[in-house]
Order: sequence, then structure tokens, then C-alpha cells
Amino acid sequence: MVSGSFLWGLGDAVAQVVPTLFSNDEEDLASGDKQKLDDVKSSLQKEFIYDFERTARAVFFGFAIHAPTSHLHFNFLEWMTVRAGFTGIKIPIFKAFMEQFVYWSWISNSMYHGAMGAMQGMNSSEIYSRIENVLWDTQKAQWVFWIPVQLLNFQFVPVRHQLNVVLLTSVVWTALLSAWYPPEDDSSKEEPTRKIEEQSGEN
Repeated sequence: MVSGSFLWGLGDAVAQVVPTLFSNDEEDLASGDKQKLDDVKSSLQKEFIYDFERTARAVFFGFAIHAPTSHLHFNFLEWMTVRAGFTGIKIPIFKAFMEQFVYWSWISNSMYHGAMGAMQGMNSSEIYSRIENVLWDTQKAQWVFWIPVQLLNFQFVPVRHQLNVVLLTSVVWTALLSAWYPPEDDSSKEEPTRKIEEQSGEN
């Protein structure tokens, strides 16, 4: 669980820091005011403020939620595989199919969005709306990213080390999730409320 929390925190740190190294403003300046390029870079460095609370949420999720449930998932997945009597190439195919399409990816992604929403102060209806709005897109990205990884993992890595491979690879996945779904600011939270109030007024 400690390693899981560390790697989830590392993934969020990567998601926060790496984007500051790149800016669309640099492309604009390359075609226009090139003399301002250095000023833009320095201003980006000054404006960037690391969100420690965001990383703390990722660390807590990795420690208290993702790591223990992942252990249960891998034990259950191995039990199903042995019980079904699969051998050879059927093992990674069965495991990847069950994990990605039947239960685990849906559960883990819902847990991530739900936990992040709860730790950001969302109420139950807001959390449900968040999951409803982003889960399908997350699932599609999950399948593109994780299916190749897990097919190789289940085929070539001993069972006792498969979760370690997932934890290490999760640094990249966590960085992608953190980058795609950053914490909502107050304005983004107020906008849906404003729309609801306007609709209520119209009725």
C-alpha cells in the first residue's frame, strides 16, 4: 500500500509539473513575437503553483483505496483463472477480458472519479454526475492503454510480480488521469448550479 500511495503521488506530480514545460504560447511566439519567448517562459515558471492538496488526494487514494482493492482484484482474478482451468495463451486473454470489460476497469475508474470528487467536497449528486459524464471516455482510454500492457504482463510476468508491474505502469496512467481530470475550480462548480437555477426560474 505504501508503494501504491507513493506511485500515485508521483503520477500526479508528473501531471502537474510536465505541462508547465510546454506551452502553446511558445508556438505562437515562434511565428510572431519571438523576442518575447524568454519572458513567457519565465512568467510561466512564476505563475506555476504546485497543488500539494491535489497530490495528497492522489496519495490517499493510492494508499487507502486503490492498493487494497487491487490486491483483492488480483487474487480474485487468479482464483477465477485457476478455477476455470485455463492454460497457455488463454490465461492472459481471459484475465485481460475479465479485468478490462467485465468488472475491474469499471470499478476502479468509478472509484477514482468518485473518491476525487468526494475529497474535493462534492456532494453525492455531483459525484454521480461526474462519474456519469467522464466514465465512458475514461474507459475508452483505459482499454487503449491497459489492454496491451496487461496482455504482456499476464503472459510473461510471474503472478507474484504482476501487481508490481501494474503499480509501476500506473505512474503514467495516474499522470494521464490527473492531467485529463484536474480538480474543478469554484467557477466550474458554480456554472451547473447557475444553469439549474435559471431553468427553475423559467419553469
